[in-house]
Amino acid sequence: MKIKRFVAPDMRQAMRQVRDEQGPDAVILSTRRMDDGIEIIAALDYDEALVREAGFGIDAPAPKREEAPIRAQRDEAERAARIDQARAATAAAVERAAKAGFAGTGNAPQRQSSAALAASVADVVRAATVAPANDAAVNGVRAEINNLREMLEVQLSTLAWNQMDRDQPLRARVLREMTRLGIDGDVARSLSAELPPGMTAEQARYLPLGILSRHIRTSGRNFDTVGGGVTALVGTTGVGKTTTIAKLAARAVLRHGASNVALISADQYRIGAGAQLEHYGRLLGVRVFNAHDATSLRNVLLQLRGRHTVLVDTAGLAGNDPKLQQQFETLRATSDVRVCLVLAANAQAQAIDNAIRAYAPLAPQSAILTKLDEAPLIGGALSAVIRHGMPLDYTTDGQRVPEDIATADARKLVCLAAQLLKQRNDEPDDAVLAERFGLSPPAMA
Repeated sequence: MKIKRFVAPDMRQAMRQVRDEQGPDAVILSTRRMDDGIEIIAALDYDEALVREAGFGIDAPAPKREEAPIRAQRDEAERAARIDQARAATAAAVERAAKAGFAGTGNAPQRQSSAALAASVADVVRAATVAPANDAAVNGVRAEINNLREMLEVQLSTLAWNQMDRDQPLRARVLREMTRLGIDGDVARSLSAELPPGMTAEQARYLPLGILSRHIRTSGRNFDTVGGGVTALVGTTGVGKTTTIAKLAARAVLRHGASNVALISADQYRIGAGAQLEHYGRLLGVRVFNAHDATSLRNVLLQLRGRHTVLVDTAGLAGNDPKLQQQFETLRATSDVRVCLVLAANAQAQAIDNAIRAYAPLAPQSAILTKLDEAPLIGGALSAVIRHGMPLDYTTDGQRVPEDIATADARKLVCLAAQLLKQRNDEPDDAVLAERFGLSPPAMA
């Protein structure tokens, strides 16, 4: 029997020494924490009588063999190997990233692109996800790697953005102006990709606005040629559906008469919703009907077959509201209903994007952009409709009925975005620009 003492800075290294020298069959006789680390007494070819004679205490009970000692040691060894593997992969990735970053700051023709820098960060991401485990030591190392990854992303994004600012100053200027307009990073990157490579400074001022205008889809519906029919306005709470319906109804009454216009209230959740619509109906001389489910909606629409314009007001529901599915089922009761999504321009860009995704199961044919007069910037709203290819019917910019509504015009929206920008003097921080445009999203995936 071979008994040996091992001393190491921590338990992991001590167990590794035992495994390397005595193999998986070694038995741990004792462990003790010392000033300089951990002491382990281990034995190979364990014999109880010899252990007693060796001085571990004749009358003392024999050391207990650990439950499944081989398995425990093997697990410890595997955890140590995972830690070493993650650290080695991270160190290699950091070295490659540093080399790529230094290459990107020089003047050599072989300068690395931002995609190469992003690939180096991707290596760190992979290193941070090596063999996930619940072990505290492994999770601690992974947390360190994740922190390092975030630091690298910031540094490499800054390097890539500075490189673009030097090599393509006009493109960087366009991205900066689109950020000031409030255009989201992914949309701004996509639009700037359509710019000609040899554009002049004058073109860099006006071409981006033209490209932005071209990507804003409009339905072409207007108050003179609108074909009428049944239109249901849907959207989240507070976007102005009921007021917009009143404006549309007033326009329809002026052109077709009150007898050819009808309103339907399908909002059974909000207190006073039906009363507000009935108030507008009395002012316009238009009858208001109620529909609380799919059956009642079908029955009401059968009564109104001869009307030129029928407008349906729905409850404002958030995307995570369980009642939203019930609203979908009600509106799907008939194929004659044209669904129009109402979006508030003064909402956050992410909120607008979430609303479009939430109501996507209804397949809205178009959208109405409201509250333009309350929005400090409309770039976020324009980004959402561009991203989802949502055509716009109308825009509204006030509470007056029926004056504050207009047919959607892409050029006017872009001009409004530029006018709002002139009222602001803030400049986007370089750190924000680097985060948005320094590393391409595909390379970071």
